[in-house]
Amino acid sequence: MYRIRFHGRGGQGMKTASRILGEAFFLEGFEVQDAQRYGAERRGAPIFAYVRAAKEAIHERGVIARPGLIVVADDTLVAIAAAGVMQGLNEDCVVLIDSAESAAAWAERLNLPGPVIILPAHDTREAGEAAFVGVECAAAAACLAGVISQAYLEEAIRRELAPMGDEVVAQNLGIAADAYAKMEPYAGIVRADGTLSARAYKPPDWVDLPLEGVSLAGPAIYGGVNSELTNTGLWRTMRPVIDLERCNKCSWVCVSSCPDSAIQARADGTPEIDLDHCKGCMLCVAQCPPHAIGAVPETEALAREKAGEPVCAAN
Repeated sequence: MYRIRFHGRGGQGMKTASRILGEAFFLEGFEVQDAQRYGAERRGAPIFAYVRAAKEAIHERGVIARPGLIVVADDTLVAIAAAGVMQGLNEDCVVLIDSAESAAAWAERLNLPGPVIILPAHDTREAGEAAFVGVECAAAAACLAGVISQAYLEEAIRRELAPMGDEVVAQNLGIAADAYAKMEPYAGIVRADGTLSARAYKPPDWVDLPLEGVSLAGPAIYGGVNSELTNTGLWRTMRPVIDLERCNKCSWVCVSSCPDSAIQARADGTPEIDLDHCKGCMLCVAQCPPHAIGAVPETEALAREKAGEPVCAAN
């Protein structure tokens, strides 16, 4: 199976490159996958695309982790770890870089285990030619694979770019022919390898953790350090208020939904709010099935308490 990954930036035609190469493989009688993956969808953002091609059904899915060819359309991406250009490199992987630097310089700089091939850098091209870098990369990859004829490469370009008009197609065909010719000394250097098998996969060794009692594992604020001494209720701007006449005593709902364990259940199932530690997040108000918990501004609640008036029926 051939596994090829294209790396570039938004606007360089990596999606087009993968589609053209995939189409060319298909015309040669291969089963094909081609797909693209974006990060930020903006011009200049890193993007990569990948192509799988095989004479048998392809059962692999997802990003290519062990490529046979990596095509880099912008050499500044090599140093960006998040771009993942060097991911999965091994001694059998060919790296094709569009760069002004020499292949020897890149091999020494990155200590690459496999062969490095150079395409001419963008700044060496004439004005406007950088727009065709995706087609150039696809044509170079087609030649390096050694199983795609130039005729089928050109047919793939015509099919993919036909909506852009005859003039654009002709320009791209010229760029592709030039790139294909430049790679002919290396034709067939990319080898197809076997299908990856999961038969030798060994699951990780699991670590059994003993279950702890609820006094340790339960989310109780009273169980740890000095949480009980911190009056987080002073942060509150809204106070939850329970209407016991409407309460169904399904206290497990409000008790378990409170992120600070500030609601406890009495012996009869009636919920009780610890106002010293309730931060006023109002999750209990949103979760209460019978809507028995309402909200009162904290300033209003304090004023009622000062006047000796009940804030809720429980008081």
